[in-house]
Amino acid sequence: MNSNSNQIYPVVWQNNQVLLIDQTRLPAEYSHVAISRSSDMAQAIKTMIVRGAPAIGVAAAYGMYLGATEIETEDLQEFLAHLQQVGDLLKQTRPTAVNLFWAIARMLKTAHEEIGTVAEIKRTLLQTAQQIQIEDLATCQAIGDRGLTILPCSPSKLRILTHCNAGSLATAGYGTALGVIRSAWREERLERVYADETRPRLQGAKLTAWECVQEGIPVTVITDSMAAHCMQQNMIDLVVVGADRIAANGDAANKIGTYALAIAAKAHNVPFYVAAPFSTIDFDLANGSQIPIEERDAREIAQIGDTDICVAGVEFYNPAFDVTPANLINAIITEKGVIKPSALIDYLNVVA
Repeated sequence: MNSNSNQIYPVVWQNNQVLLIDQTRLPAEYSHVAISRSSDMAQAIKTMIVRGAPAIGVAAAYGMYLGATEIETEDLQEFLAHLQQVGDLLKQTRPTAVNLFWAIARMLKTAHEEIGTVAEIKRTLLQTAQQIQIEDLATCQAIGDRGLTILPCSPSKLRILTHCNAGSLATAGYGTALGVIRSAWREERLERVYADETRPRLQGAKLTAWECVQEGIPVTVITDSMAAHCMQQNMIDLVVVGADRIAANGDAANKIGTYALAIAAKAHNVPFYVAAPFSTIDFDLANGSQIPIEERDAREIAQIGDTDICVAGVEFYNPAFDVTPANLINAIITEKGVIKPSALIDYLNVVA
């Protein structure tokens, strides 16, 4: 894949290594980082070379396989013990994204359930990582198409606001929130995307806008603080965002600033939707207060590039995510259907 292609795949398995689009260098530079060791994958996730909950899950699955190839013993129990350590290393990278933990658990389950030699288990782990990637791509395409059902019926085309990046770069491809937008564009129901810049790391300005330009989708970048004004001026028809973890009651953790956006949408009667794989729902958590919130390096807000923007002695608080209460969310768009937050538990019982 090259930067001129509409097909964007942030994680690619090729020649016994993982190629990651280096998202820290976009949009100025389109390049890949080759990963061949589990420790390097952990570092790539931690430093956000790869980011977005589903993409992190796919990357972690390959990280588990790479870690397995580094284990030299043929003793099964010793192998499994070392593989658990690989999983523990990867788990320490990003605490909020549930897909990370889900993918690691699936890879460990595969290793424990596979009957065969260590070499055979390693081959199965690679197949499982590839299957996770294939499934996520299909899931995102299904989310995009499910999302068409929530679009308002209007003779005019829609103006959709999104926050952060929940596109191809954040998934195996196509995207969740941006997947809904892509499907709307494909069906000629979209006029324009408004992309919050998403301070402090500017994923909306750097990544979402870049993806839209690659596909020819009209996009306008606004600062996070302009969103309410745009709603007040009747410039926004609906909001669609992604999620890194959703509690059983429908509370959803997403990039910092999402909660404020949901409050503004409620105040202006603008529908607010969350688009995410069903696997993003953590049914072990009763509500959003139990979702761990990652805090990142203060330099992300203390500097723009390498330039300090505050006087010495200032203190900083840099949570990477916030939690939007379920009562501010119209519905959650998953590959299994469009679900009211209050119906998640019942829906799980139906599809289980």
